[in-house]
Amino acid sequence: MQQDSRRRFGTFTGVFTPTLLTILGVIMYVRLGWVVGNAGLVGSWLIMLLALGVTAATGLSLSSIATNTRIGDGGPYAIMTRSLGYEVGASIGVPLYLTRPLGIAMYIFGFREGWLWLFPTHDPLLIDLAVFVVLWGTAWISADLAFRVQYLIIAVIGMSLFSIIASEQAVLGLDQAQWFGDYPGFPEDGFKGTDFWGVFAVFFPATTGVLAGANMSGELKDPRRAIPIGTLCAIAVSSVIYFALTLWAVQIGTPEELAGDYNLFIDKSRWGWMVLAGLLGATASSALAGLVGGPRILMAIGKHRLLPGSDWTGATSEDGEPRNAMLMTGALVLACLMVRDLNAIAPLVTMFFLITYGVLNFVVLL
Repeated sequence: MQQDSRRRFGTFTGVFTPTLLTILGVIMYVRLGWVVGNAGLVGSWLIMLLALGVTAATGLSLSSIATNTRIGDGGPYAIMTRSLGYEVGASIGVPLYLTRPLGIAMYIFGFREGWLWLFPTHDPLLIDLAVFVVLWGTAWISADLAFRVQYLIIAVIGMSLFSIIASEQAVLGLDQAQWFGDYPGFPEDGFKGTDFWGVFAVFFPATTGVLAGANMSGELKDPRRAIPIGTLCAIAVSSVIYFALTLWAVQIGTPEELAGDYNLFIDKSRWGWMVLAGLLGATASSALAGLVGGPRILMAIGKHRLLPGSDWTGATSEDGEPRNAMLMTGALVLACLMVRDLNAIAPLVTMFFLITYGVLNFVVLL
């Protein structure tokens, strides 16, 4: 009876919106220009096609499984344990869970970059901690509150995208675009250079929102319908947006400007404050989605008693919220925040997600 009472989210609220908001997050606003500046227009398209191809294949696999079986708590973790057994499911479920605190830290770092553009004298660590406390507190109150905030954020992101596309500073023609980049690297280390796969590792977390809706499978009214429709529609919409933004990026700045200024999208848009609002909203919502979905994966693993302390992490409160798992997730996020570098976090997120995606597709193959 408790599980039935928790099934309250539909396709748009429970899957499409959190998936789209997670995809249209920190990488889009503060690293997409850097990707184009390093890889060039064709190189960035190849990176995006590869990343979106992996994501689309995983979304189709997830949809295929969701329409043929009932998915319980934990989303992808539930799929893997049912298909491959608890031992294999747990070995993949743990890296899947770790993507949540790592990803949350990455989104908070992105929020901080936008905040410092507005208030450059503020202390970065205090910004990170303050944002974490607010978002964790919102997720602690209830998932309903977290999902209601999404509607406002998606409207803000829509306005920020309009501000970007409507810019009067997109004056360079495509004939002036650099088709293949020189991969100069990161401005933080003095442009010591990188390569195709280094840029791919930084960009790939932009596409990892595909599991955001599936992580809430235990609280969807109709997972079999909601997960395929919501996930695939979010992938399609976000793909169009990303390719459009790369075409815009090569018209607003030289490769040197794109690779050297993470905030170029804000500086070159029609209304910079609107894009900044989109960045802050997108990163906050992505972190919030992780704080809501991540503990539910840990709770599912705990219910199967596969890790030490499973009785504690698998417990839920009277209203069905995984409070203990949220405490554990919060502690891990604080540890990840001490890394202090988005560029260091992004490749770790990429590695863990590629493991998860590979296993999901392998399940369908079997």
